[in-house]
Amino acid sequence: MLLAGTKESHTKTEISQLGRDFYKGIVKKDVLKKGIEALYFIYSAMEDELERNKDHPYIAPIYFPTELYRREALAQDLQYFYGVDWESLISPSPATTLWVKRIHEVGKKDPGMLVAHCYVRYIGDLSGGHLLNNVAKKVLRLPATGEGLRFYQFEGITSHKGFKQLYRSKLNEVDVEMETKLSIVDEAIRAYDYSLLVTAELEEIGKTSKEEATGFGHSHGAGAGAMGGEGKCPFSSGNTAAGESATYLSHIPNQLAVAALVAILAGFTAWYSLRAP
Repeated sequence: MLLAGTKESHTKTEISQLGRDFYKGIVKKDVLKKGIEALYFIYSAMEDELERNKDHPYIAPIYFPTELYRREALAQDLQYFYGVDWESLISPSPATTLWVKRIHEVGKKDPGMLVAHCYVRYIGDLSGGHLLNNVAKKVLRLPATGEGLRFYQFEGITSHKGFKQLYRSKLNEVDVEMETKLSIVDEAIRAYDYSLLVTAELEEIGKTSKEEATGFGHSHGAGAGAMGGEGKCPFSSGNTAAGESATYLSHIPNQLAVAALVAILAGFTAWYSLRAP
């Protein structure tokens, strides 16, 4: 149901200018930084509400803080880009504020809807994050040791594919009525809409930025070349029909490439597989 219900929203994310630029390996550092800022506030809200509701019957099966939580990784990235006083130098954008407000709203009034936001963000991060990481690292010449891109590094997960299979199986175990399932799908679409708003803001930052965009410099065959020949959209949690499942797709808008994801948050990212396994 999430696959079918969010297909159109996912397509909108894939064809955004930000997504296409990142797909070609065209990145501006200031856009990436603003994307990381957005993700920090989004994930802080999500993870606060997940902690508050970790025993909720819909949340408990997908509660994986050690494996998934991104706030601390994003804080490290922000410190890398802005220095030790980074907290005093960042603030949520209008679109980010809307998304954060919605997350807190459902967390307090209807916690089961947090499932939708987790679906859009975390699965997308796992699917496209490694591709976004490689592009940003190469284009912006960031340290090979990972500074500035901790967001993409899931140190508690040894197999992204295996963990996504586990996470999806846990989602499918959530015992809810059809009406609630439809509401979760609607909330996932809303999450995509918020992600697109963040993406639009980042695109405007890119247009007005005086920083020259850096990229791979290819004029054709850009997609496969830029992303290592995998032909996957870094902003989606992927078309798993060919890989893990014939019935599951998710996305991450903006994942860092939300800063481009998201550079998404997420793909982010959404930041966001060309088609992730």
